[in-house]
Order: sequence, then structure tokens, then C-alpha cells
Amino acid sequence: MTTSTPRAHGAPVLTARFRATPEDFVVEEIAGFEASGQGEHLLLTIEKRGLNTADVAARLARWAGVRDVAIGYAGLKDRHAVTRQRFTVHLPGREAPDPAALETDGLRVLAAQRHSRKLPRGALAGNRFELVLREVDGDADAIDARLQAIAARGVPNYFGEQRFGRAGDNVAQALAMFAGRRVRREERSLLLSAARSELFNRVLAERVRGSSWDRGLPGEVWMLDGRRSVFGPEAPSEALDARCESFDIHPTGPLWGRGDLRTGDAARAIEEQVLEAPDARDLRAGLEAAGMEQERRSLRLRPAAMAWTRPCTGVLQLTFELPPGAYATTVLAELGDLGSTSAHRSS
Repeated sequence: MTTSTPRAHGAPVLTARFRATPEDFVVEEIAGFEASGQGEHLLLTIEKRGLNTADVAARLARWAGVRDVAIGYAGLKDRHAVTRQRFTVHLPGREAPDPAALETDGLRVLAAQRHSRKLPRGALAGNRFELVLREVDGDADAIDARLQAIAARGVPNYFGEQRFGRAGDNVAQALAMFAGRRVRREERSLLLSAARSELFNRVLAERVRGSSWDRGLPGEVWMLDGRRSVFGPEAPSEALDARCESFDIHPTGPLWGRGDLRTGDAARAIEEQVLEAPDARDLRAGLEAAGMEQERRSLRLRPAAMAWTRPCTGVLQLTFELPPGAYATTVLAELGDLGSTSAHRSS
């Protein structure tokens, strides 16, 4: 990503090597529904290693003899991990080929069931992560205290590095696209997402600097926990403070597009200050011209079911769950400095 992302919990408490092998980063989708047991689609649960989601989707299309559009999946998963996710294959009036023909060293079919409809993007409850940090250097008590603070308070809900491209230049490419450079359709979508994410991260970074990323400001727009529903702006009140404290609602930041900012008062002042920077104005104009509509995203992310162990000296093993659209690396960033090959989103 191209902007600085200040930490909410203070200075780093460790250094470590992250993702030394794919097995050090295990991600499992939390299903949002059960298979119907009948229908025109085959719902596959697949474990992959060293493959990204697009690689698997292409293999499924070749295996079934169907076009790419016949393949559905809920979210993108990284190549540098062991991941378990679901795919659908549209097979109207046809028996499925033998799933065993799909299996290689990097791919296993864990389950295959019939289902009534294509798996749409976002159709999952979240992701469960099992992470291993190696060569950990830091005081154990300080690390435990930081992990307890993350579990209790959450972390800033930044978009991770993955959103900004391998070289971190997706925002620059988005600006070039807005200036007239032609791009492929699939690349256009990625660049639009990077531009929106950059502006959101800038606003969130300013809220972190002001220690207001996890509390409401006058004129705040709130998001209900576990849902995309928003309400406000609202004047501060003890009732809202209590709901925020209990994680029932979260303060939000803008995902830029057409329309006026919904916030008011102090919350709006921060957003306007950040978004008036010259390059931010260019990103905003490009997103509006592309037809994007304004949305909101929670400023706060709280990992669920968080736990950690130290199986041996210098190794820290973490488990937690995140909602769709959240990044595991935003959790790890609050611990310290990690040598990593890539980021991962909970999508």
C-alpha cells in the first residue's frame, strides 16, 4: 500500500519470520450455508497448496469441459498458503466427472455435493486462520499483553498490501487509467478497488493518529456488527458509546464513489481534510467517473476465537477468525515487524 498505516497498539513487540512455508499459513472458509443436495451445480470443497483461486477455477473449467463463467467461488485465496475453500461448477443435466481426476500434489477434493445455485462472491461467513511465526524475537510477556489487547479491543480495519499489487503500484496504475491508459476489464476492477482502498486507509490512518478509530465522533456514521447496514450521522450519546464498547456497532470510513459524504461535524471534518489532498482528489474524480457509488466500511476489526501457543522456542502459533473482506496481516501488523512473502484477505 502507498500510505503509512500507524499502529493503534503502540510500538512493535516482536520481529519474526512469517510464512516460511505454505503450511505456516492455513486458511479455511467458514461456510455461509449448507449444500442443498440437489440442483444443476456441483459444490466442491477443495484444499489447495501453491495455487491461487484463479488457478483452481481454470483447472475446474478444463476438468468439467465448461466455460470459466460456469465456475463460482466466494472469495479469493492466496497462492502462498494452504487454503480450504468452496467452488461450484455448473453442470445442467450432466453427471460430474470423477473428482479424483482433479487431485495433484497441490490440490485435494475434500467434499463434493450437488447444489441449487452458483456460489456468488461474498457468500461465506468468514475465514479461520492458523498462522505460525518463526524465529520470534521479543519479550514473551509483552507479546502476550499485546495479543490480549488485540483480542479485547480489535485492530484498525486496514486494507492489506495484497489490495495494492505485488509491487505496491496499483494506485499509480489507477491514476494512469483515470488519465486515459487503457486496461483489461479484469485489471480495471482491481485498480478501482485499489483506489478506493487507498482513500479509506488514509482516512483510517488519520483516525488512528487521533485515537478515534474505535470510538465515535460527533457526526459519526455507524455500521452494525456482522452486517453492512449503516445508520447516522448521529450525535454522541451514552447509548451509542455503550453499543460501541460492546462491539454491537462500529465507526465507519468512506469507500469513495458518487455522492456526498454521509458524515457530519468532527467525523466529516477529518474525512474532508484527508480527501482534499491533490492526489486524493484525482482518485476521487476517477472513481466517480467510473460510476462507483459511495459506501462505508467499518474502521474497526475484532478477531474472533483468538488463541495462541508456543509449541517450541522461537515459534508462535496463532488462530483466529475474521469476517469477509478483512485481512489477517492487519492483525499481525499490530504485533511487530514480520518478514513475509504476501498478504492475505479474509474473502
